[in-house]
Amino acid sequence: MFRELFYGLILLISFTITGCTNGEETIKVSIDSIDAEEVLRLEPDADIFQYDGVIYKTNIDWVEELSLTKDVQMGEIKTKNDANTDFTDEMSNKLPVGAKIFSAKERGDILIVESEGITLKYFAIVEG
Repeated sequence: MFRELFYGLILLISFTITGCTNGEETIKVSIDSIDAEEVLRLEPDADIFQYDGVIYKTNIDWVEELSLTKDVQMGEIKTKNDANTDFTDEMSNKLPVGAKIFSAKERGDILIVESEGITLKYFAIVEG
């Protein structure tokens, strides 16, 4: 008797769950990059660059406090764009052409940039 009641309850729950999906089989969750236009609209004086389709920003207090080790050189700034918000990879709005971009050993979401004897930490700006 208990077994039949248990299987009946499982069957009822299965029909209820199946009926609530409205025919949709999957739910997609993604993390998208924010583009230069969005970042500069929110903070017009932001110091940013784009690398591998992601915008990186410096002068973030908690990032500045991190002790990070420069790792492999990933690239360098190839173009500077301080006129508009149409960015491509290895383009910055404030860094000079030739600034070197390095990975950080401790974190994958932060890049280290060396330019004119100064080292800066840039955090990947993404939205979830």
